[in-house]
Amino acid sequence: MLLTGKKLLITGVLTPQSIAFSVAEHALAQGAEVLLTSFGRPMSLTQRTAKKLSPVPEVLELDVTNTAHFAALHDTIKQKWGRLDGVLHAIAFAPEDALGGRFATAPWESVQNAFRVSTFSLKELAVALAPLMDKGGSIVTLDFDNSTQAWPLYDWMGVCKAGLEAVVRYLARDLGPKKIRVNALAAGPIATIAAKGIPGFKFLENTWGEQAPLGWDARSDGSIDAVARTTCALLSDWMPSTTGELIRVDGGFHAMGAKPVDLAALAAEKQA
Repeated sequence: MLLTGKKLLITGVLTPQSIAFSVAEHALAQGAEVLLTSFGRPMSLTQRTAKKLSPVPEVLELDVTNTAHFAALHDTIKQKWGRLDGVLHAIAFAPEDALGGRFATAPWESVQNAFRVSTFSLKELAVALAPLMDKGGSIVTLDFDNSTQAWPLYDWMGVCKAGLEAVVRYLARDLGPKKIRVNALAAGPIATIAAKGIPGFKFLENTWGEQAPLGWDARSDGSIDAVARTTCALLSDWMPSTTGELIRVDGGFHAMGAKPVDLAALAAEKQA
């Protein structure tokens, strides 16, 4: 199996609809041992969701705005496993006033919060856990591609995601000599609870498949399955020389300049 013997930490599991849940499900099926993280009020929800996995993973506490939690997480994993082979960073948040067309009016406090949770946390997680990957490993973060374009209403979360891609490159530079790979996976829109908090998500959900040559359905098991399987491939030993990369799993949307032209409709229009 692809992940036999691998010991993985997976953040971001909230409900069975979470991308991270699907990653955990596939990782377990492929022979990995898995630990999850959560904190505060969502902890009980993550624990209930974890019971849908087999074997049921332990849920460790991690609030990425609490510096002490990173050291505690390192110590807990070291005591439990002695090492770590891979990490999925699936953490992002922006306050409401930093989204939805409020780019110019968002206060620094909200931008700072969004950046710390969505971007800086990857650096913190990598630095805390890299010492446990003494034989190498893989760190993967979930992204929404903001490399070269601005998205409607995404505002400061888009800036944070662009920053996240830069963090991936710098971590890849620093951790590469330790044989630790760091990559981002940019998924097409998936209808999760987190996505519902993004203004304009419904528009992307309804139109993405029109431009993606392979098709895309934000609510289908096939789309989230594709994201999860690609993540597991990145966490495995089958991509040993890939680091600092942005892997897109979006049905090919990113490569198209616009949605396809309906030639029949165009011909009918010319004849009218």
